[in-house]
Amino acid sequence: MKELLSRKVLQLKPSGIRKFFNVADEIPDCISLGVGEPDFATPYHILQAGMRAMQSGKTFYTANSGLYDLRKEICNYTERRIGLTYNPDNEVLVTVGGSEAIDIALRTIINPGDEILYIEPSFVSYMPCIVMAGGIPVPIELKAENRFRLTGKQLEDAITRHSKVLILSYPNNPTGAIMEKDNLAEIAEVARSHNMLVISDEIYSELTYGKEHISIAGLMQMKDRTILINGFSKNFAMTGWRLGYVLAQKEIMEQMTKVHQYVIMCAPTVSQYAAIEAMKNGEQDAVYMRESYNQRRRYLYHELNRLGLPCFEPEGAFYMFPDIREFGMTSEEFAMDLLEQERVAVVPGSAFGESGEGFVRISYAYSIDELKKALGRIERYIRKKRGWGNDFRGKDPSGGKEIPDVRL
Repeated sequence: MKELLSRKVLQLKPSGIRKFFNVADEIPDCISLGVGEPDFATPYHILQAGMRAMQSGKTFYTANSGLYDLRKEICNYTERRIGLTYNPDNEVLVTVGGSEAIDIALRTIINPGDEILYIEPSFVSYMPCIVMAGGIPVPIELKAENRFRLTGKQLEDAITRHSKVLILSYPNNPTGAIMEKDNLAEIAEVARSHNMLVISDEIYSELTYGKEHISIAGLMQMKDRTILINGFSKNFAMTGWRLGYVLAQKEIMEQMTKVHQYVIMCAPTVSQYAAIEAMKNGEQDAVYMRESYNQRRRYLYHELNRLGLPCFEPEGAFYMFPDIREFGMTSEEFAMDLLEQERVAVVPGSAFGESGEGFVRISYAYSIDELKKALGRIERYIRKKRGWGNDFRGKDPSGGKEIPDVRL
């Protein structure tokens, strides 16, 4: 039977996240800190908009590009949030989640032999989508000492005459890193000098802490060479509605829409009506969720530090990426051992590419109570691994110095 299947698909490895959680699902009383999904319900006014659409019979196909009113609101929202103006007639496409946008962007751009540069560790779909579209994936390893930010020198060193596209994803999954304007200016200069396109995945754009999100598309001469991807899943707690969008110049968008026509037709109609309400009146919901995530972020970061786990302080998304190399295990071995010993599920860093080895991803898109329960188990696990005693809670394990409580 394998002889009848695509060699490209056969050679792809299953998602490291899905593979791991298939095991975790079979373990009773497991506390999961692995899923990258908001624990908030979709705000009620957005639900109501979707229900009204169903009740009034708005369940037919829309235009391929999406409802015009939604495209217009996406443009309004983008102008309000990052100061960029797009034309709803021909520079916006509504997609089935950000994942479809990534896939069709790559299929639209790639010719055989094109090298597609992407940062790593990164979202698990980039490399497989590059391969399935016929491109050559070229990962650029991010470093904790650089706060997991891509530098201009790293990009310059990775470019060859076959390099065509750079995929950026900030705020970053799994590290929680962000890029500031000076960092992005370096990247933009290199991209312009080599006539490269940028796919900027900004699905976590509303989840930054203390610093405003900046899009590379807003920098000088970058709008026309940037394909900007965003969506509703993370910003508005609408994961199951399966809705995203992509913004790009007209010439690119014409070709992306052609691919979208043939493989999707249009995004879910009811979801689109709900998304109009999210764009118009959902910004305060996003602010509320961000404040809650920030509270959890501070708590989790404090606790990981108290346990002596080296961890970059994330400035975006809802993940932490602690270093577990001291335990002498691969990230998959560590995650599996923690799951079996203490019934806590985290994601091996290797699921996000080879550059993620030695780390694990912990999501804080969970309640404080769940985080406390999970951290109690993680503490017990670490204590056993290090051979510590039982009386170090609330102290710095390296020196016994009292650490003040985090006020929640």
